[in-house]
Amino acid sequence: MNGTETPGSPPGWTLADVKSLLRRFGIIVYIGSPLDDLLMMELELEDLWEEHLIERETYLLAKAAIAKRRREIERQS
Repeated sequence: MNGTETPGSPPGWTLADVKSLLRRFGIIVYIGSPLDDLLMMELELEDLWEEHLIERETYLLAKAAIAKRRREIERQS
């Protein structure tokens, strides 16, 4: 557990986990706008999924982490 789950809940990912996954494939995303960065990460993640380079669970956990961070940013705006 990464400290954000409750006992019995499935483990979640953080944005740092997503960045680490992308780096394993040589992908570094920095556009400068946090929302644009998230969009690009999501596109890169979809490419990895479509090319069968990552497993379904990895894809879904990473997508959930991106969506969570997007909600946090939008709430702050």
